[in-house]
Parts: sequence; structure tokens; C-alpha cells
Amino acid sequence: MPLDYYVWAIQRPGKTYLLDTGFDAAMGKQRNRQIVRPIEAGLAAIGLAPGDISDIIISHMHFDHAGNRDMFPHATYHVQDAEMEFCTGRCMCHPFMNHSFDPKDVQAMVGRVYAGKVAFHDGDEEIEPGLTVHHIGGHTRGLQVVRVKTQRGWVVLGSDAAHFYANFEQYRPFPVVESVADMMAGYDRMRDLASSIRHIVPGHDPLVTDYYPKARDGIADIVRLDLEPVAY
Repeated sequence: MPLDYYVWAIQRPGKTYLLDTGFDAAMGKQRNRQIVRPIEAGLAAIGLAPGDISDIIISHMHFDHAGNRDMFPHATYHVQDAEMEFCTGRCMCHPFMNHSFDPKDVQAMVGRVYAGKVAFHDGDEEIEPGLTVHHIGGHTRGLQVVRVKTQRGWVVLGSDAAHFYANFEQYRPFPVVESVADMMAGYDRMRDLASSIRHIVPGHDPLVTDYYPKARDGIADIVRLDLEPVAY
């Protein structure tokens, strides 16, 4: 089944967050992944530029979520303690565990720590009213999901807690996993956090852009999750 790769802009009063930073053209070539719309172009399509992003929430440190490491030099990055421990610890000695990480992304995050540009989270924490992060684990040891209060209720941006709708709907775990038990428990946790199952957004399912309204006329691959789905 094909994978789509998403970066989400979370627009709050006076501040714009990103969930994840994708990967750049060089990494796409290295990993044989096609970039349909670079992040800069996606932001521009909704009237934003990289300099408008004040904070970046990293769901986990895999190459397709923590790349473009030089694009947002002034942003504060939000990461779970458990994820930094995981991606810099002894598990990374094993190719089976480290193959989805880019060491340069990890090194860049360590550099941000020393520059005072990382906000660490330990479990479930509120970043601001209506915006919270929640440690799930499973896919990686420190994976976090984001819960956002929108006009249609609490939306959970699941990232790779569930790659596809079928993962959490049918309790079918994705095969790239650090802990199957945590991944399965995460499906229930997301249901508890979201206003309904229709408010959970998986991390890589192409159906997301079919289900949600387009953010702008004529742009098929940018959607609004704060509006009711047109399908699903």
C-alpha cells in the first residue's frame, strides 16, 4: 500500500506550529521517495513562510518526520524525553532499529539542545490551551501524538501511532514497531483523546486527502482537518 507523507500546520492565535518537518530532496533520492510538494511550497500555498513558524512538534525522530534540519533555525522544537533517549541510546547500535533514522537529523537535534531550542516533554503535557502532546510509543519508544481543539472538536494528529486508518480501526499494527504492546494500547489511547474515531488522523494514509476539504481551491493535496470530513 502506498504511503503519503504529511506535515501539518497548526494555526493558533498569534502563533503557528508545525507537526514534523518531513525530509528534503536529497533524502528523498537516497530513500527512493518522491516529494510531491516541498515544505516551503506547501507553506506558501496557505500564505506562510518558514520564518512564520515559531514552534515545531516532532512526533518522532525518523527521517521522514525530522528532516529539513536547516529550514527553521529560530523555531523551538518539542520532543519527548523518551525519544531523545531512544535515538541517542544503545538501541541505535542495531541496524534493525536505526535504519529509519538519519544520524544528521539526530545530531542536529542534539545541537538544538545545546542552543536552548528544544522543549522537552515527559508524557502528556499542555503546550498551550487547546494544544497538548501525549506520549504513545509503539512505533518508536518516544513517539508522541498531538491533540488540537478545533471548531469540530478535539482532533488527534496520530502521526505514526497509526500509519493507516486500518491500523487503529481494525487493531492491525504496522510492521515497523519498537513495541507491539504499546502500539496496540496507543490505538485505544487515541480514541480516548479524540472527540470521536472520525477525529483521528493517521500518519501516512493517502485517504486523508480524500476525506478532508481542500485548504484552497485548485490544490488537491493540502487539506483542512479542522473542518468536517467530506467522506469517512
